[in-house]
Amino acid sequence: MISTHRRIALPLFFALMLGVVAIGVSACGSGNPRSVEEGEVVKVGGLKYTVIFSRYLNENDNEDVAYLAGQQPLKEDSNYFGVFLLVQNTSHGTLSLTKRLTITDSDGNVYNALPSESEFAFPFGDHVEENEQIPVLDSTAQQGAIQGAVAIFELPEEVSGNRPLLLHIPGPLDESGVVQLDL
Repeated sequence: MISTHRRIALPLFFALMLGVVAIGVSACGSGNPRSVEEGEVVKVGGLKYTVIFSRYLNENDNEDVAYLAGQQPLKEDSNYFGVFLLVQNTSHGTLSLTKRLTITDSDGNVYNALPSESEFAFPFGDHVEENEQIPVLDSTAQQGAIQGAVAIFELPEEVSGNRPLLLHIPGPLDESGVVQLDL
């Protein structure tokens, strides 16, 4: 026969354990991930960065010509690669965009974003007002086919064999985010 004390203690113990498990499960997925996949949000410097789409750009394609405005001719065995971003400021203040973006491959090679004169260009270092976004609403980039601001990279042809490609988004005080690109 179970004592009265054990009859009360055993259900309380199980209830307590159930509560601990519930708290643990509810914490899963919370927080602020610093490493995400393309299409997911990474928060850096108070801004929410989303890589909408990434792809090779073709300088002979009518749509891509607009993204590549002002770019120098490619080096032999290289391709232009575009990373289209949406950045949102949901804070109550003005925040600064990252001043640079880089891509790394599995061999540790680093590729820097190129300066751009395109109307679709990602505005490195610009400010984003509270509750605003980049690309700015009703801008050419926001109204375009992909609806993102593009950062352009020159990548060697062999980089496709060195996946995954990772986009690095540096922020203030060594805060950074990483996005695995879908190539």
